[in-house]
Amino acid sequence: MSPSGPCRQSRAWVDNAVRLIEADAHRSADTHLLRYPLPASWSADVALYLKDETTHITGSLKHRLARSLFLYALCNGWIGEDTTVIEASSGSTAVSEAYFAAMLGLPFIAVMPASTSSSKVALIESQGGRCHFVDESAQVYDEAQRLAEETGGHYLDQFTNAERATDWRGNNNIAESIFQQMGQETHPVPEWIVVGAGTGGTSATIGRYLRYRRHPTRLCVVDPENSAFYPSYQSGDPDVVTAASSRIEGIGRPRVEPSFIPGVVDRMISVPDSGSVAAAHHVSRVLGRRVGPSTGTNIWGAFGLLAEMAAQGCSGSVVTLLADSGDRYADTYFCDEWLTSHGIEPAESADVLSEFERSGRWP
Repeated sequence: MSPSGPCRQSRAWVDNAVRLIEADAHRSADTHLLRYPLPASWSADVALYLKDETTHITGSLKHRLARSLFLYALCNGWIGEDTTVIEASSGSTAVSEAYFAAMLGLPFIAVMPASTSSSKVALIESQGGRCHFVDESAQVYDEAQRLAEETGGHYLDQFTNAERATDWRGNNNIAESIFQQMGQETHPVPEWIVVGAGTGGTSATIGRYLRYRRHPTRLCVVDPENSAFYPSYQSGDPDVVTAASSRIEGIGRPRVEPSFIPGVVDRMISVPDSGSVAAAHHVSRVLGRRVGPSTGTNIWGAFGLLAEMAAQGCSGSVVTLLADSGDRYADTYFCDEWLTSHGIEPAESADVLSEFERSGRWP
């Protein structure tokens, strides 16, 4: 019995499904860890690294989560050979889940806000998935559950199961991968790891791993405007709900998701949307390729922490995530008309970033 209803499972089919997913993982190399080019003129001995999750076959950090959610559901007996798989997603998770559903020959439905970028919709559909739209982001949960009951399918529920489905002790999770790749660097144990919160699963995995391995590294979670995670963390109230949805696609939620574990977070930083967009544009120019807006949120937080370290005379490294490609947002966050229509003006934040790279100072 799955949370969404009964499921007919053939053990032979499940064995093969798990084998297919594991074989896919073995065909894939680990994602790259890039050293970000900070100015050589700085006197501070600090370094920034980007874990480049765009190199997954489905192009984003969410490939890891989708793999874990499918294995979790298969091994719990919730998905069988005739199961319709359903997810509530603003895009990247659904792109990756549609890939795994197609691999297993299962129908997939993504429930998402109507405002989701057209490029993400196209990516989901290119993997054989179907998109089902709602008017408001807060409606995705109930609608996904309703569709699961209507079809006799299974609702993967990334927002509840992200922190449960991933093995936080290791098994090549993202935290273990970061520390292995940092092993030969000048400062191999980062002072900070910086991530955003969408489901809360990535921050839960990294925060738990840091404690399990007894690393002194601290975890900073960055959060965009209109998200419930930051005010909840500040107030200690888990029931915070915001009146509007986050404008930074892929992170920030109007409620505190069940997978967000505040006890493993050492610090949270609220990032203005203009800062997220300006940082995405800034890093895109530095790297010579577009990065997504949630990467911009990560970079804004990482730059601030590096500036603090430099001002205090501390040496060390900071690691953050390059979550997905900015090419998915060509018609939104990289379009001046779209930014103006959504009231996002990145010019002032761009000046902050330019001054940081010139002097190492943060306002």
